[in-house]
Amino acid sequence: MRAILVGAVDSSMVALDAMMHAPGCQLAAVVTLLPELAGRHSDIADLAGAATRHGVPLLEVKNVNHEDALARLAAVEADYIFVIGWSQICGEAFRALAPGRVIGYHPAALPRLRGRGVIPWTILNAEPITAGSLFWIDDGVDTGEILDQAFFHVAPEETASSLYSKHMEALKTMLQRSLAALANGERPRRKQDERCATFCARRTDADGEIDWSAPADDVLRLIRAVGRPYPGAFTTCRSGEVRVWSAEPVQGGRRHLGAAGQVVARDDTSFTVRCGDGNLVRATEWTSETDRPPILHGRLSRHAA
Repeated sequence: MRAILVGAVDSSMVALDAMMHAPGCQLAAVVTLLPELAGRHSDIADLAGAATRHGVPLLEVKNVNHEDALARLAAVEADYIFVIGWSQICGEAFRALAPGRVIGYHPAALPRLRGRGVIPWTILNAEPITAGSLFWIDDGVDTGEILDQAFFHVAPEETASSLYSKHMEALKTMLQRSLAALANGERPRRKQDERCATFCARRTDADGEIDWSAPADDVLRLIRAVGRPYPGAFTTCRSGEVRVWSAEPVQGGRRHLGAAGQVVARDDTSFTVRCGDGNLVRATEWTSETDRPPILHGRLSRHAA
């Protein structure tokens, strides 16, 4: 079984390793982004280096749907193409390189949470259970028939980092099963139930801005959802921007009178902020332009005062 891998992030590296070790699978080519486009992903992975170490032909592209990329991939004559960790839509000409045999990966329990920014949305939407999904790519967005899924629980205090790690393990498990099945001539397919579909809007760095007028639970959920490997939650104070990477609830918030966004306590390693419901959030890991926490009794806001 000859396969092409298209990807650029950590999940792509998991797939590369699985395909190199799967009996009956020959990784015939790796497609990844041009080095100057690495900034497109916060979780970028060096697939070029890995492909070179394994002696696998490499193609670095700006867009996998461009004619020159399509021509080079057509020459590979792959049985299957795996698109794992790639943000570009696979056009009709690309899918025609392996008709009905292009496989995608999505970090959600399809048909739930189709679209972009899925790991943050999983936490923001308080999904109790999720899954990694391998599916047959069609002309829709995350709509193709399911090849395999691996389900797991989302912990109440799940962070982007811990959920990301769970997805990497789920992907590894699915690939072990699915690569073996494909090598044996099997092609499992199960239609998605459109009645259960939900959709995720694209998220940007700006969506990580903390609204201190929100309840403390919502503030904490945002901080967990957009932390590493993503850009992080942020706020502003008089000295500039502050990125909050982890935080915890603080008891006794009602004893502190003040405005939402007001810093009610601080030391060299943390600062505590009053939220819109009167409860407190303590930032335990943060970075700022000055390497100093916001001033005591100062007010954090969307725009520095």
